[in-house]
Amino acid sequence: MRKTWLIFSQAVTVAVAVLFVVATLKPEWLQKRGAAGIPTGVSINAVQPVSLGGASTSPNSYAAAAKRATPAVVSITASKAPPRSPHATDPWFQFFFGDRARQQQQEPQIGLGSGVIVSTDGYLLTNNHVIEGADEIEVQLADGRRAKAKVVGADPESDVAVLKIALDKLPVITFGNADAVQVGDVVLAIGNPFGVGQTVTSGIVSALGRNQLGINTFENFIQTDAAINPGNSGGALVDASGNLLGINTAIFSRTGGSLGIGFAIPVSTARQVMEGLIRDGQVTRGWIGVEPRDLTPEIAETFNLPIKEGVLITGVLQEGPASVGGIRPGDVVTKVADTPISNTSQLLTAVAALKPQTPAVISVQRGDKALELKVTVAQRPKNPVRRER
Repeated sequence: MRKTWLIFSQAVTVAVAVLFVVATLKPEWLQKRGAAGIPTGVSINAVQPVSLGGASTSPNSYAAAAKRATPAVVSITASKAPPRSPHATDPWFQFFFGDRARQQQQEPQIGLGSGVIVSTDGYLLTNNHVIEGADEIEVQLADGRRAKAKVVGADPESDVAVLKIALDKLPVITFGNADAVQVGDVVLAIGNPFGVGQTVTSGIVSALGRNQLGINTFENFIQTDAAINPGNSGGALVDASGNLLGINTAIFSRTGGSLGIGFAIPVSTARQVMEGLIRDGQVTRGWIGVEPRDLTPEIAETFNLPIKEGVLITGVLQEGPASVGGIRPGDVVTKVADTPISNTSQLLTAVAALKPQTPAVISVQRGDKALELKVTVAQRPKNPVRRER
């Protein structure tokens, strides 16, 4: 028995020594396939996922959403005629500056932006500030086709514009449900930042209902941290399935680049504006003619009001809808129709949604009395004074 154990131990010692020598001098001899058919020197995580239909099956990939949405997102080049110099006919100016002055006067101003094809008829959504004042607008599709676009209509107060192009077999994006969006949902921003070409960035919805930013008259933005840069304006904000949720509009930035705070107009708002522009050539909104101010705790205490939320009316347009309906300065609006009101942005939006020439019940707090007043809504003027709602 002792002799057997001695032979076994010597054999093990020799085997270990041989293994050590081979591992040191010829490690490739040990690279054999394991039982699963995977080389022992290869990590299982390095195996690539199988591709189906050109889209990755990886749970972390949004390739399918991008593939579905990007064909409908276009690049927009808006050209403006150069401003005429007041010295254009001054012979002394021409003498000193000559050809250089004439060349500068002849160079057009060019702006870059993005747009989204929403109809097989050729209708596109973009921002008003992308095409405002343009003399010529050219659209380039993701497939390389180009076309001149005409302006169907524009709404500066919401910063939405509608263009139309005449091309066949247009890719169209699918409208999503912006009302179902929640903070934390994954979104993709698609556009043409800095003119480098179509680009897709990803992020999440950071906040909803952003307003009082001073960007537009009507503000109800979706905030996202998906990178949005100059040139993305008018592009698409889509969900993880590639459905349109909003039109990228603005960024908060101290450098001109993305800092992770971008804003998009909800598709529900953009679609409503688009339909009005196509049907009527303008957006019809309600208006009552008041000067509002947010109700603060200090104001509520000063006026000895029993409420803490609402909008204080500081002025009423004489013979305007609100005046005729009985609203007075000092009243606090708490509800428009069935919509509760807590700030001026909500008041503006709720009134704008009312149909002109129809009566609406507006609830106000006047001192210690709660009143319901019937106001016949008028149509919002094209260029009202900013503070009048």
